[in-house]
Amino acid sequence: MARAVRSNNRIDLILLLVCALLAVIARALPDTMREPTAMGLRRTFLSPMVMLQEWAESSRRSMSLAPARTALRDSVALKAMTAASLEVENERLRQLIGLGTRLKWGFVPAEALHGRGIRDESNVILSAGSRAGIVRLSPVVAPEGLVGVVDQVDPTMSHAMLWTNPDFRVSAMSADAAAFGIVQAHLASATGGYLLEMRGVPFRATLKPGALIVSSGLGGVWPRGIPVGTVLSEIKTSEGWARTYLLRPAVFPADVYNVMILRSDRVAKGFDGVWPSVAAADAAAQRIVVAGDSAVKQAALAEAAARRAVMDSATAEPPLRDSTGAIIPRPRPRPRPPVARDSAGGIIRAGDSGGRAVTPPAPRTNRDSIPGLIRVNRDSSRRDSILNPIQPGASR
Repeated sequence: MARAVRSNNRIDLILLLVCALLAVIARALPDTMREPTAMGLRRTFLSPMVMLQEWAESSRRSMSLAPARTALRDSVALKAMTAASLEVENERLRQLIGLGTRLKWGFVPAEALHGRGIRDESNVILSAGSRAGIVRLSPVVAPEGLVGVVDQVDPTMSHAMLWTNPDFRVSAMSADAAAFGIVQAHLASATGGYLLEMRGVPFRATLKPGALIVSSGLGGVWPRGIPVGTVLSEIKTSEGWARTYLLRPAVFPADVYNVMILRSDRVAKGFDGVWPSVAAADAAAQRIVVAGDSAVKQAALAEAAARRAVMDSATAEPPLRDSTGAIIPRPRPRPRPPVARDSAGGIIRAGDSGGRAVTPPAPRTNRDSIPGLIRVNRDSSRRDSILNPIQPGASR
């Protein structure tokens, strides 16, 4: 290793001496030869060195800008990662503002603080307390519907029990008030309690999948009309007098971070028109379907009429034409002259000067099918003898 370093030093020293000698010689050259010699050296020996110097300068500049570029790239990636969550949060806030607009008064907006413990999945801390007018059993709602109920109140914060809590109960009914029951958390499955079940529904009441379930207002805690969930299916139980239905919740508490706490004075006034009625939406959809069906029916009738017109035109008699090709109008049939009849219904002949009436022939009777009637020959010579027999005492 020491010999290689020493040889390299000798080569560098020799090159230095050669360059110094060439510089002295170029310095001693006359002016007429100095400029062409310098130009030749720049084009041959110095050109690669100038290129290397430019590359080294650009590399140094890139290395100096690398930290700034890395920071910019990281910030863009971070913004892209948070853009989706920001959009979801903004949409959530818009829905919450819309709910506040529909409520108009009697509510307290609050932030829901979720914990990380086992029991925190069914409970939440709210950033509003008794100073804001919150009392125990105040309903907690979201733009989608029911969230929970306040069970403990402090001056600056409160504790709410979510519907995922095993002790939670709410009286509910279908949107058309045809079926009533008690809704609670469904914990008898591997879903982690994120489904609801509606128990105690009368056996005669049948709910179809997709039916909306809302709070009934019974019990004095929950007002009427707050969406609770939608029916998924019926659960088979041993109870023969009632039905149990599995519900999909309207609100998943794990995704809720901003809620509305309803005050007692607002609860007493009701919530007409606050949450849109799914029944009205279904009726509107049904009207749209009926209108579409009527439009399809009208189109089918129009198509049938057009097809019938084409068939009629195809089977119609061709027009009469002369030798030149002009259309000749068809002669109209002459109307028959009216038949003159007398008071007895006989036909009066037009050429009869005496005005004798002709008795209309009697309707034909199938005498073979009527028992008890004698078959009469239709010969005119024998008809008179049969129909007009000789009276006793008359001459033959």
